[in-house]
Amino acid sequence: MSERVDCIVIGAGVIGLAIARRLARAGREVIIVEAGKAFGSEISSRNSEVIHAGIYYPARSLKGQLCRSGRDRLYGYLREHGVAHERCGKLIVATSESELPALRALEALARSNGVEDTRWLDAASARAMEPALNCAAALHSPSTGILDSHGFMLSLLGEAEAAGAVLALASPVVAGSICDDGIHLRIGGTAPLDVLASTVVNAAGLGAQVVTAALAGFPGTHIPPLYYAKGSYFALGQRPPFTALVYPLPNEAGLGVHYTRDLAGAGRFGPDVEWVDAPAYDVEAARCATFYAAIRRYWPALEDGALTPAYAGIRPKIAPPGAPAADFVIQGPEVHGVPGLVNLFGIESPGLTAALAIADEAAERLVLSRQRAFPGP
Repeated sequence: MSERVDCIVIGAGVIGLAIARRLARAGREVIIVEAGKAFGSEISSRNSEVIHAGIYYPARSLKGQLCRSGRDRLYGYLREHGVAHERCGKLIVATSESELPALRALEALARSNGVEDTRWLDAASARAMEPALNCAAALHSPSTGILDSHGFMLSLLGEAEAAGAVLALASPVVAGSICDDGIHLRIGGTAPLDVLASTVVNAAGLGAQVVTAALAGFPGTHIPPLYYAKGSYFALGQRPPFTALVYPLPNEAGLGVHYTRDLAGAGRFGPDVEWVDAPAYDVEAARCATFYAAIRRYWPALEDGALTPAYAGIRPKIAPPGAPAADFVIQGPEVHGVPGLVNLFGIESPGLTAALAIADEAAERLVLSRQRAFPGP
């Protein structure tokens, strides 16, 4: 016998927590089920903790739209809730004259995306801002920042729970089926449970495709492929060289080995990109050699031995190596035909920045689902 519940959110990363908060504050009964033993322990805690301005993404893409709206909402949320953050700004650098056309193209993309506050800096102006920097020119993004991602997730969880949401850790979804009266889920863990939910939001991150494939009756043609892109980070064992964040020009796999720092001032570099067959979080010390070469293009004074392995993260890519980056997929019944189900696939960067906007988008797909199921007169 299945227990009847209103809404199940699968995954307690930053996206799942933001969605749970959004639904609970709208009066929904929400249970968050998380396979891990803690919330936000994978994608959400293994990244650069950067608040992105929205420069890199096509204007009409979900990534672009939700990053821009999410950025402004995020800054407001962090201020209102006292979550540590800093609007430190970022420099995107061309390290040679040959890279200047690509930097100009990025400036134009930023403008087309509605990011109006970027500023072109010649080499002298960039070095006046960051004396240790080597570049031919730079694009300054004052809207870029950093945040305490754990503090943000803790705040989202607190608000969700205050509105009645319940978090169940070590509770993986192991099976399920599409039924006429809802979505049946088999929840594993130490106290297995069968539930029949009116609404399910699949925000399982790296496990989103596996969860969807476990739902008997779900049309498999709507499950995108999954590719694991591993990114390693190295910590800087000397005084940080820059006040702003520093990024090279993006490449086909990501945003390049960039410099960021945490709110305590500790510097770090990463991520690189390594395509792997399964998630793994070890950091190979041997990868350090490529880091030194990449970093010294914009910071020649980096000393030998200054970098030490820090941590690694995995991005859930839905486009294969060598293909153009794919957009976010927020897939409701208007796509797959299953009432009450929303799947989120390929939510990587800028997912942290866009979390509050993604939550609204997912909630809107559920509203449309209900309208289709119960049309008005």
